Amino acid sequence: MLLRKSSRVLDSPGSSSSSLVQPQGMWASPSSSVAQGDAEMGSLPASGVPDVLDLSSSEDGGGSDSGSDFEDTLWKGGKRGTRTPLSCTLTAKRPRKDASRDGGSLAERNQEPSNLFEVVRLAKSAMESVVDDWLESYKQNKEAGFLELVNFFIRSCGCKGVVTPEMFRKQQNSEIIQQLTEQFDEDSAEYPLVLTTQPWRKFQVGFCELVTVLVRRCQYSIIYDEYLMDTLISLLTGLSDSQVRAFRHTSTLAAMKLMTALVRVALGVSLHKDNNQRQYEAERNKGPSRRATDKLEALLEKRRELQEQQEEIENMMNAIFKGVFVHRYRDVVPEIRAICIEEMGNWMQSYSASFLTDSYLKYIGWTLHDKREVRLKCLKALQGLYRSREMAARMELFTSRFKGRMVSMVLDKESDVGVEAIKLLTLILQNMEEMLTDEDCEAIYPVVYASNRALAAAAGEFLYRKQFDLDWEAVKEKGRRGGSRDFFRLLLAFFIESELHEHAAYLVDSLWDCAAPLLKDWDGLTHLLLEESLEEGWGDQQENALIEILVSSMRQATEGKPPVGRGPGKKVLSARERKALEDDREKLTQYLIPLLPQLLAKFSADAEKVVLLLAAPCYFNLSLYSSGRLEKYLEQLLAQLREVVEKHTCQEVLEAASQALYVLCNPEFTFYSRVDLARSCLVDALTDKFQQEVAELLQVSYLDEDEVYSMAATLKRISVLHNAHDLTPWQLYEPCSLLLQRAVDTGEVPKQVVIPIMTCVHFSILWDLAHVSDTVPAQKELLALKRKVASFCSLCQSCLNDMDSSVREQAFVLLSDLLLVFSPQLTRGEREALELLVYRPEVALQSQLAGFLMDHVFNHAELVGSDEEDSEGKIERLHQRRNLLAGFCKLIIYNVLELSAASDVFKHYAKFYKDYGDIIKETLSRARQIDRDEWARTLLLSLQQLLTELLLQQGPDAVYSKAFLEIRDLARRFSMFFSLHQLHNRQALVALHKAGIKFAFQEPAPSGSELGPLNLPFLEVLSEFSPRLLRPDKKLLLSYLEQTCQARLSPQQRGKAWNPLLTYRRSLRSLDDMGSDASRIAAPRPRRRPSAAAKRRRLDDSSQRGDSSLQLSSRLETPTLTSTVLKRGHQPGSPAQLQEEEGSELDFVQSQPWFSSQRSRESPSQQQLRVPRSASRPGLGSRMDRLSLMEEEEEMVIQEESSDEEDPQGLDRPLIHSHSSQGDQLRDLFDSTILGIEDP
Repeated sequence: MLLRKSSRVLDSPGSSSSSLVQPQGMWASPSSSVAQGDAEMGSLPASGVPDVLDLSSSEDGGGSDSGSDFEDTLWKGGKRGTRTPLSCTLTAKRPRKDASRDGGSLAERNQEPSNLFEVVRLAKSAMESVVDDWLESYKQNKEAGFLELVNFFIRSCGCKGVVTPEMFRKQQNSEIIQQLTEQFDEDSAEYPLVLTTQPWRKFQVGFCELVTVLVRRCQYSIIYDEYLMDTLISLLTGLSDSQVRAFRHTSTLAAMKLMTALVRVALGVSLHKDNNQRQYEAERNKGPSRRATDKLEALLEKRRELQEQQEEIENMMNAIFKGVFVHRYRDVVPEIRAICIEEMGNWMQSYSASFLTDSYLKYIGWTLHDKREVRLKCLKALQGLYRSREMAARMELFTSRFKGRMVSMVLDKESDVGVEAIKLLTLILQNMEEMLTDEDCEAIYPVVYASNRALAAAAGEFLYRKQFDLDWEAVKEKGRRGGSRDFFRLLLAFFIESELHEHAAYLVDSLWDCAAPLLKDWDGLTHLLLEESLEEGWGDQQENALIEILVSSMRQATEGKPPVGRGPGKKVLSARERKALEDDREKLTQYLIPLLPQLLAKFSADAEKVVLLLAAPCYFNLSLYSSGRLEKYLEQLLAQLREVVEKHTCQEVLEAASQALYVLCNPEFTFYSRVDLARSCLVDALTDKFQQEVAELLQVSYLDEDEVYSMAATLKRISVLHNAHDLTPWQLYEPCSLLLQRAVDTGEVPKQVVIPIMTCVHFSILWDLAHVSDTVPAQKELLALKRKVASFCSLCQSCLNDMDSSVREQAFVLLSDLLLVFSPQLTRGEREALELLVYRPEVALQSQLAGFLMDHVFNHAELVGSDEEDSEGKIERLHQRRNLLAGFCKLIIYNVLELSAASDVFKHYAKFYKDYGDIIKETLSRARQIDRDEWARTLLLSLQQLLTELLLQQGPDAVYSKAFLEIRDLARRFSMFFSLHQLHNRQALVALHKAGIKFAFQEPAPSGSELGPLNLPFLEVLSEFSPRLLRPDKKLLLSYLEQTCQARLSPQQRGKAWNPLLTYRRSLRSLDDMGSDASRIAAPRPRRRPSAAAKRRRLDDSSQRGDSSLQLSSRLETPTLTSTVLKRGHQPGSPAQLQEEEGSELDFVQSQPWFSSQRSRESPSQQQLRVPRSASRPGLGSRMDRLSLMEEEEEMVIQEESSDEEDPQGLDRPLIHSHSSQGDQLRDLFDSTILGIEDP
């Protein structure tokens, strides 16, 4: 088969035959570091784009890679004729000859030329039968059959144009494609390959299957007819060079699938050829008497035929590779680039003998820096290669060159990319372990604590393969327990020595998918803990870690979800998974019910270990205590629980014991009476002791230290139990309230006793509320409960003034909770009978709560803390203050406190943003939903309070201080909440401005002062809200301002040019009224008038925009790997926009072979444009600075540009080649049909 050079589809004015140049080395890169790395690999052949099969003898020279996009048209010649090598020389295309002379074409006879498209779209027929039907029509009339296939591809692009027989016979490919492009007038930019609905997803699968089945059905004869494949490859190459994204995307997918199918055919031909060679050698090695001459001749003839078929397939694959892949793997659309890389991975796996070479691997290596979807395809392609030890052995050079990049991708900003990178490194660890150093592995280990579940699980598998994958033959010799001992020893060593995280739950969750059988060896774990003589070197730290691992594995086995803070977990479990969880719960319960009392007895003195062990009953199947006749172990457990409560006073231990007792006290269990009896005995002992101590305290005025400690410990135990258990029958409210009243009246009760007393009273009231909520309450009960609530709130209000800060904080927390519980929300949910219990705090109480907040939350001294306090203590204190603030904010949100009380919180939004910003911001958003007008007045009140305080402290000179700028910054932050839903906020915003104007002129100017009214600087603060106003409202407020000036200012003062007044006036004037002169100054004039063609090709957001911020921005230093369309409202030179994807885009652009060549071809004036302009420009000075105060200061939301951005018509618009245009810096470096760089 002969290859004929054809004319290129020149539908882009900027196309040039010298647009792209491939490097001479396999890993060539324009950057110096990569070039140095290439120099170290001199053993690689110096070829650019290799031939598909014979790579060692392939040289590009000025062939495919150094030229631009082209289409190779395969012409009909002698089947055994001499083959012409591929070249990029452009020659005129000859008119096609009729493929068939009999009858009219199928397209002429068929009223629906796209019937093949409809069949594939409906997906109601088997693809083999569809292809067979088409082959029958093709055999009857080649031209008609081929036209049907062509129109299928055209229709698959979303184009409703049709290639007629007359067009096919008389026009060249470029003319056909250009005519179809002109007919591509769809309203939407969508086309079948990008639609995501179910029918179109099926079509996409059917499209790929059609190409694959077509080649498979034709592999023995038709693909060698020198018509079908030649003309189809020529058409697809031309379409892939189109500016229409739909054409380019669809034809690239078809060409890549066609190439994949041809690779399989080539592999089959190669296998047949090898078999033929073996048969020939075997026959030739026979003796003369046994040798069959006819058979030898037949084998030779067959070998020649196979050789010719192989050469023909090689030519087809070379045409696709050089005509489509070489240009489309760097296309502007990431989906197209991903298709190319994905299919190349398939070629390498299918036909590794020809494609698994450095000449092809370099393309995958280069695109490891590409966008997310392309990086994913690269990693998955490499996973298929490294999965085989034989293939991995042939990739040593590639691994050494790109290993650093693969390791760095573990921390990719896209978690799914990181997952695939770790999976790839795990395969490298298995098949090329010597390639990964300890430093490489240590970069992966910390990821087991990542918040993303998939990422952590992948890192857990890597860690398991590297550190814990034991020699299981040796493990069998040691026995099961010996093997688990080795595993847990290694696991503890990693957990403790790494010092990466203090929670074993995340480590267990990460290892669960690969090491669950070992982690579920609860028998081995408990025996390790119960051994009297632990291994040498094991101590308290190892025991703590081992118990934490034990409890974490129990939780993981019974709940089947990741720990708190890690997601996303599986939302719905299948029936099989639920059954597995129940089986694991049953298994661990059988193991641990007998051993848990022993563990508690051994570690009962260690609070940290006891807290962990007491969580175990939550994961038990507690019914086994009765069904398995294990009541004796229940008695032992209850005895240990009582011992723990009596022995410890630590809050965490008591809460864990109370929770464990609550889990056991379930009336549904048959052993409930036993547990209830044990609980009653425990509470009886504690209350008896408490009653004696209360009697002593009420009789004497002083207690010694031991008595105070004993009473505080008893009350602490009772208060913790009262939280989870109803202790109302023990009547603790009266003695506790008496003690609390004495503490308020005399102050003789120690603080260690006051705090648990307050807690006991609080829980007693809540249990009373639970009782009246469950039944129809009597009036007497409600009145009694209301008296208790009022009395307790009064006592807590008094405690807010206590000398001890811990007492004040406890009183604040309990007040916040109680006021929230007895708020108007209490009557919701058909509980109108409880209306009598609603408690509304008095104004004095509200003021005290706000004052407490100022003293304990928004206090710099409290925030900084003492220098001796460690960082952990400071974090704990901050957490406590955040809880206090959250409690106060909930009172505002649930309408317990008036909305105006929130001003004490809102005014600290900017100053304390780092510590409380999230809480205050959420409160701002929720308060806006309650009442927009009142919310706006509260914001204004916050600013007024701050300015008044500042003026009182510093006087009129305060406007020049840093504190005044902070007030303006706070106003700007408040104004952001008016950005969305302007129509809804319109009334509130106008009212805010009017109230602010009144406040500014409220205090008259001092006699003889030239500074104006005292609050006049508030107008500068108010100007921060002006950009959120609608234009009619600005005019209205400007008129209102003038009226206020007339009413409040004397005739002598009205002519004064006070700065705040001028600033506010300018903020109310529209930019059209005051900024036209500045715009004319700011907009640079073009040096020459662009041509009409250049105007048509100009980007949407070119230098014609009037926004001066865009005019003054610096130029792009390097073109980005994104769409050729510039988004509106974005600054092309903004650093935030240039950094589109960390460690991906810039490295990918710089690693491309055409980067350095393009830079070298730029003229000096072009290169000069790349230098950022930081110097001041003529005609722009203080006036532009002043104008910055008048412009609408919108909060810029920097969005990451997506490379799949499309213009409204679905066309990738060409960029003009003009030295003066902004589009000059945004050339599409990945679409060779668009790229046009002329030598200066």
